[in-house]
Amino acid sequence: MNSQRLLRKVLAFFRRDVAIARSYRIAFALEILEAFFGVATFYYLSRFVSSQELSHALPAGSDYFAFALVGFAFFDYLTVSMTAFDGSITEAQQNGTLEAMLVTETPLTMILIASAAYPFVLLAMRTVIYLAWGVLFFHFPIHEANWLGAATILAVSILAFAGLGIISTGYLLLFKRGNPARWLIVGASSLLGGMMYPVSVLPVPLQWLARLLPVTYSLEGMRQALLTGASFVQLWPAVRALLLFAVILLPLSGVVFAWALRRTKITGTLTHM
Repeated sequence: MNSQRLLRKVLAFFRRDVAIARSYRIAFALEILEAFFGVATFYYLSRFVSSQELSHALPAGSDYFAFALVGFAFFDYLTVSMTAFDGSITEAQQNGTLEAMLVTETPLTMILIASAAYPFVLLAMRTVIYLAWGVLFFHFPIHEANWLGAATILAVSILAFAGLGIISTGYLLLFKRGNPARWLIVGASSLLGGMMYPVSVLPVPLQWLARLLPVTYSLEGMRQALLTGASFVQLWPAVRALLLFAVILLPLSGVVFAWALRRTKITGTLTHM
């Protein structure tokens, strides 16, 4: 019964966000067109970028276009994880509904998850659009893809990224303006995580730092699943690493956010922006 009640609350948040998004249909159409331009850019860039070192570093049987498209499409899951929770808190502060939500019987974690449901669903749709443009017009290889393996990597990636996102939201709740925690994580991940080039081309010390970031394992696992059709046995090291990040970061994020919430209630700054 409780699970059904929680599900109804998640759906209520989701329907609210869908209703808001429906008033911006032109923006959604432009986003689809923008996705095409992004995919085309990577395709023509891949025809220019080539080196023996890069070819050896790419997954077997893939080219730079496929490598970069997967990185571009799936790196956004980290970005959305770092902004969706922040956005839900900021919007509730602006609307004056934050305190009202927090005094309901709904657990705080469920409020955060429900508020982030729509951005993740929208991102999933955008990911499909990116891959579809790649397949239809630019020969993105999918004939060997392990889709179930890719879905597994994506699921555990979101769990790991969500922990980082909630920690970032705790910082925003405390300090209100600016969020260096978010930009530090996203910036380091974009530089070291292998979004646009293989981690193996980095200097060895930076490769070690890359192993401390969940996005590194996420993109490696996703490329193995989509571009080489890797089996679950081959994907297990990436899945295991992401699960470890999730097991550490999710409880830690809950503690950090709960502490930040208590501090803002004590100081009376919960609804301040």
